[in-house]
Amino acid sequence: MTEAPDPAGTARGAEDVKDGEDNEAVEGAEGTAEDPVLSDLNSGVLRLTLNRPDRLNAWTPAMADRLSALLRAADHDPQVRAVLITGAGRAFCAGADMAALSAISGREVRVDGRALALPAELRKPVIAALNGPAAGVGLVLALFADVRFAAADAKLTTSFSMRGLSAEYGAAWLLPRLVGRGRALDLLLSSRVVLGEEAARIGLVDFACPREDVVVDALDYARTLAASCSPWSMAVIKRQVLRAAQSDFATAADEAADLMAESFAGPDFAEGVGSYLDKRPPRFPGLPPRG
Repeated sequence: MTEAPDPAGTARGAEDVKDGEDNEAVEGAEGTAEDPVLSDLNSGVLRLTLNRPDRLNAWTPAMADRLSALLRAADHDPQVRAVLITGAGRAFCAGADMAALSAISGREVRVDGRALALPAELRKPVIAALNGPAAGVGLVLALFADVRFAAADAKLTTSFSMRGLSAEYGAAWLLPRLVGRGRALDLLLSSRVVLGEEAARIGLVDFACPREDVVVDALDYARTLAASCSPWSMAVIKRQVLRAAQSDFATAADEAADLMAESFAGPDFAEGVGSYLDKRPPRFPGLPPRG
């Protein structure tokens, strides 16, 4: 729960950013300028924008509550086929707001360690577009997304060890699965800054793009999922991958066999094959509400 590095590569607090700087908002987004997260639904993609640009989108309880509510609502909304999370202005998320951290210094505060895993638990694909620095809690939020795009020059850091913190919000579980044990320990122990290009090379993110293209490329990717891919298939695949991380091969293969039989009998399979044979875009039904 720490702040992002400054352009020189050393950590600084979001309070060092000049007031009024980077007040970029999302055109057509729902909400007011004071809302900590803005939302905009277009072509089946719900774009959620962390909206404290004057503080490098530093994480607050209000931002956490708002983002969680929007993600849960998206999971129930049949119009939403994919979700994209990004930041307003020049940062993705500078970690926890330092003023909030200062207020709890010296106290033992209980938190929900699974709070940032919600993107991985949704039935719908969640894409992160790291348009700028991401640190601490901001980086962990992005890592729990299904696919990550990052600006090639974005500065990413775990930051925890430099603030006397543990590996927060499941980072110790997630990082080794993304980059391997040695690299995970490197990133967590050193809190060193990783640029987007290196992050893509080691598997911390999936795509590195020029800064001016990162949100556009991520939106294009999300729109392709929304337009061309079965919501049922994507929900099942997400669940399979999450379960397979905790199971042996035989269990995963047996589950796949059961799901294959279910898919052959389902409407999405019929539409997927029919649209291919008819040479037309698929018209997949949306997901039903959660039971």
